[in-house]
Amino acid sequence: MSLDLLFYAAAVPAVILVGLSKGGLGGAFALIGVPLLAMVVPPMQAAAIFLPILLVMDLVALWAWRRHNSRPTLLAMLPGGILGIAIGWATSAYVSVNVMRLLLGGISVLFALRYFVDAARQSAAMEPAAAVERPVAATLWGTLSGYGSFVAHAGGPPFQVYTLPLRLDPLTYTGTSTRFFAIMNAIKVIPYFALGELGTANLSVSATLLPVALASTLIGARLVHYLKPRIFYPLMYGMVLIAGSKLLYDGITGF
Repeated sequence: MSLDLLFYAAAVPAVILVGLSKGGLGGAFALIGVPLLAMVVPPMQAAAIFLPILLVMDLVALWAWRRHNSRPTLLAMLPGGILGIAIGWATSAYVSVNVMRLLLGGISVLFALRYFVDAARQSAAMEPAAAVERPVAATLWGTLSGYGSFVAHAGGPPFQVYTLPLRLDPLTYTGTSTRFFAIMNAIKVIPYFALGELGTANLSVSATLLPVALASTLIGARLVHYLKPRIFYPLMYGMVLIAGSKLLYDGITGF
């Protein structure tokens, strides 16, 4: 792969978008990042280049959000997330990534649209009631998130489908999301390495993009601190809608 201007013209914006997402500004940015990089390198190589970057971003984000977490939510979703990665590894040679993109995208779009329709029907003074923790639902959505994360770095929408209705405060939500995906990405190193995707060439490219990754993650984390819940939640649901639409588009055009 030639590290020319065209590569960096795609790679730098892609890393910035993923960094802002890692900082707490929503999974849609992350979903745009890998396809953008895949415009100049093969898709699997793009995902492999991003994984070490994601791991470093996770360390920065974990430090930035070290005081914020919903332990019950994290513990409820982790078993499913780990199971989803295992299923993705076991079926990586048989299941189409595009099928998974269509499934995740369709669910995400319907989920986000329902929120905006319900919000339009309610008076401005009313807030929707927060959902309670549901172990079965957490396992289901955690599994889809882990699977989507493994096959396409697209675990955000299923995670949000379960967690957003809990209506955690923005800082707690972001801290919980940061911990969940940091654990998912760390686990993914094993299957990615076993599949031969973490060779010296890809790791060297990842290293050249790390400064951009670190800066954008810190910027994203700082911006979230200024978002009020009445702004944060519509923004997050909007990100889910964008992310789901992007997944649908990628799934349809990938066939």
